[in-house]
Amino acid sequence: MTDEKTIEIDGETYVLRHDGEGLQVGRRVDGDVTWLDTVADSLLPEAARSAAQSGDTSNEALQTAVRGVLEAEVRRGG
Repeated sequence: MTDEKTIEIDGETYVLRHDGEGLQVGRRVDGDVTWLDTVADSLLPEAARSAAQSGDTSNEALQTAVRGVLEAEVRRGG
């Protein structure tokens, strides 16, 4: 995945991109993206990695992985 893709999770829109180290998850606010976290590719299930690389944001494995990132962000107080 070379450019930013949007994904909708539970009615909210998030931004995904691959930064060379892993999958970055962010939120667009007033035109700017605030990156919440980067998940190493090795930590993602194969189905989620494949979906991210192909840009298939409707893939259930990718959506589950992004939900996990968002839940971790909430638990950290973000």
